[in-house]
Amino acid sequence: MANIVVVGAQWGDEAKGKIVDYLAHDMAMVVRYGGGNNAGHSVTVGDVVYKFHLIPSGILNPDTVCIVSDGVVIDPGVFSKEIRDLEERGVSTHNLKISTSAHVILPYHPLLDQLEERRRGTGKIGTTGRGVGPAYVDKAARIGLRMGEFIDPNRFETRLRALVAMKNELLTRFYEAEPLDVEKVLAEYQSYADYLRPFVTETGILVYEATKNGTGVLFEGAQGTLLDIDQGTYPFVTSSHPIAGGACIGTGIGPTCIDGVIGVAKSYTTRVGAGTFPTEQDNEIGHYIRERGHEYGTTTGRPRRCGWLDTVILRYAVQINGLSCLSLGHLDVLSGLDTIQICIAYKDTQGNMLRSIPYDLAFREDLEPIYEAVPGWKEEIGDVRQYDDLPENAKAFARRVEELIGIPIATLSVGPGREQTLIFDKVIAERCNHQRNAK
Repeated sequence: MANIVVVGAQWGDEAKGKIVDYLAHDMAMVVRYGGGNNAGHSVTVGDVVYKFHLIPSGILNPDTVCIVSDGVVIDPGVFSKEIRDLEERGVSTHNLKISTSAHVILPYHPLLDQLEERRRGTGKIGTTGRGVGPAYVDKAARIGLRMGEFIDPNRFETRLRALVAMKNELLTRFYEAEPLDVEKVLAEYQSYADYLRPFVTETGILVYEATKNGTGVLFEGAQGTLLDIDQGTYPFVTSSHPIAGGACIGTGIGPTCIDGVIGVAKSYTTRVGAGTFPTEQDNEIGHYIRERGHEYGTTTGRPRRCGWLDTVILRYAVQINGLSCLSLGHLDVLSGLDTIQICIAYKDTQGNMLRSIPYDLAFREDLEPIYEAVPGWKEEIGDVRQYDDLPENAKAFARRVEELIGIPIATLSVGPGREQTLIFDKVIAERCNHQRNAK
């Protein structure tokens, strides 16, 4: 069984959770390798919808070990509630493990996140205000608190008192905000530490051994390629590494342990927050896509910006992640349109055609998308269960996407349910195991 990374190939919200859930039943382990509770993954099983923020989407498979690894930043209150909610719904979390090296989001992190976003005024970057960015700032500044210290009663109290004193000075002097009461924080967070302690362990060796014993590891990314702190549309990005390389950084395994990378994309494009969006349709088409696709944030409920599929972005995702294949989703959302547009390049004000994204895409309001029109289809396809039963125009659309991005499509999704995942041509294992088979 291969070790596979699942990454978002756009600006996030591509339904990675569905693909992880779909693949997890064949895997011994699913590892969430980055981000925080600013991410949201939805998984639909029958008529039941599960929404995950920190727990890996593979948790619905009772035989799969689920790891929250070093690269994740954890809000203990959110995590505790997520575990309790799952257990109340009959989902066991006996197979859940948290890395001792994962960093902790403390109450001053969301507060600072929101205060700083407010201070930016019209220059807001669209943060969710969950404290994820400030937690990564503290990690880089080498003052962060890790889960191993968090569950150690003596070390936690000492560190927390020092950290709250430091942050209170920042809150009161710079932001002119009220200071935090360290005694209240200590009491609340000690209860979270007591609850989460049984889940915390050294996960690095567990992940490494699982990659070597042939049982299969699925690495679950959060957010999407264009939100990567280094490779994304900076500064409108997240604070971690959603790209495939983040699976190594966030777990402690080397790149030779990975056999394939699956990119996940919608059949159109969405994003939240600020920044240039070349194919955005702030019109009836955008509204049609948003309502049919239920394009509202899993974590925030914010309406997403919607537009046509951008293959310039997808080719960049192929390059940055070394994608083996693509899982193309939300195909059913496009049903009912007479014509579907696919962006194949951009044109700037000088008439230059760009087939790859410029480094300053986030600010390039001058870029005009170059579209290729393909025929749409009227049929509703949510009940289709075999690729061959799709409308011819839907199959032609998928094949054209393959041609434009240069990698095969492994699956097509015609709805959020597990059963609404179609094999496009060959099974995922054949698409993603080619590196292993070549060894």
